[in-house]
This record gives sequence, structure tokens and C-alpha cells, in this order.
Amino acid sequence: MGIAPEIAESTAEERRAYIRQRFPCIADCDMCGLCKVFRGKDAETAYKEYIDGEKSFLEVSAYYR
Repeated sequence: MGIAPEIAESTAEERRAYIRQRFPCIADCDMCGLCKVFRGKDAETAYKEYIDGEKSFLEVSAYYR
């Protein structure tokens, strides 16, 4: 997995695809734990501001650390 696409150099669909690849839902919350990390949200919802181009990937990630 490469680095997150920069907002200025990517489309919302490219950023959404990156989030889907980076944080795939395996439909087994006991094994995965991503929903817990994202406070009950799926990755696309948690990274909506990044996908929409409002905040960088690092800004959103820092919120969930």
C-alpha cells in the first residue's frame, strides 16, 4: 500500500478507493477492530473529510489516534 493520494492531485473517487483498499471491512469485528478504532464508523465515513478534500489524510488519521 502506497502513500495516500494528495488532495490536489487526486479525485474523490481515487481517495475513496485508497481508503477502501487501506481499511477493508472483513465483516468480523471481533477479528478486525477497525470500527472500534474509528469509534463505531466504517472507514469511508471516518475519512469522509479526506475523501471530500476538506482535510488531509494525516489530519483525519491524527484525530483517530
